[in-house]
Amino acid sequence: MNEKVLLVEEKDGIAVLTLNRPQVMNSFSVALLHSLKEQVDALKFDNNVRVVIITGAGPKAFCAGADLKERTTFDELQVKEFIFTIRNLFTAIEYLNKPVIAAINGVALGGGTELALACDIRIAAMNASMGLTETRLAIIPGAGGTQRLPRLIGRGKAKELIFTGRRVDAREALEIGLVNQICDPESLLEECQKMAAMICETGPIAIEQAKYAINYGLETDLHTGLGIESNAYWVTIPTEDRLEGLAAFQEKRKPVYKGR
Repeated sequence: MNEKVLLVEEKDGIAVLTLNRPQVMNSFSVALLHSLKEQVDALKFDNNVRVVIITGAGPKAFCAGADLKERTTFDELQVKEFIFTIRNLFTAIEYLNKPVIAAINGVALGGGTELALACDIRIAAMNASMGLTETRLAIIPGAGGTQRLPRLIGRGKAKELIFTGRRVDAREALEIGLVNQICDPESLLEECQKMAAMICETGPIAIEQAKYAINYGLETDLHTGLGIESNAYWVTIPTEDRLEGLAAFQEKRKPVYKGR
C-alpha cells in the first residue's frame, strides 16, 4: 500500500502538513504518527521554514483521534507504545523551535483536539467541532489533553469538557479560548497563511526565543519566568537581525532578517 498518509508542501517559508487519511476522518494510524514525527524532526533543522501549518485532508475532519479499528488489533503493550509515541510527538510539536498553527478544518476529537492543543495557535473553520471524548470510551486523554486543556482554558471548564466528553462547536471554542480565531471553511487556509506570513516578517531568532520563554516560563513561578525571559532576550542582542531591525526602522523600510 503506497498511500501517502502525510502531505507536505513548502512555500515562502511556510510548511503545510496535511494529515491525509480522509476516508477515516484523518485518524491517527501508527504509520501517520511516524510520518508526522519524522517530518517534525526534520523541520526543526530546516532554516528555510519559518512557520508550520497542520491541517487535515478533505472538508469534514481535522483529525478524529486514534484509528479505533487499528486500535482493536493492539494488545495492551501495543496500546502503551501507541500512547507513548503520540504523547512524545505532540510534545515535540509544542516545543518545536518555530510557530505551529493548527488549521482545524472540521471534526477534531480526542487526539485531534490534543494535536490542536499542542500547536501554538488554533484557527478553526465554522464547521469545526472539538472535544476530548475519551471518557465516553472509558479511558482518559493520553496525549496531553488533561494537562494542556486546563492550562489553556482554565481548570473548571477543562474538567467540565473532559468529564462529560461533550463536543464544542467553533463559536463556543472561540468563546472559551480554545481557538484563537474562526472563519468560513473556504477561507481557513488563507487565514492561516496570512497569519503565518505576518510571523515570517519578524526575526527568526526572536520568534524562537519568544516561544522558548513563553513555554518554559509558564511552567515556573513569575520570578523564575522573568529570569528565563531575560536569558532569552540576551540571545537576541548580539544578532545581525537586531541591528538590521534598528537600521530598517531608521531608514523607514522593511527589515530583511536572515536568522543570524
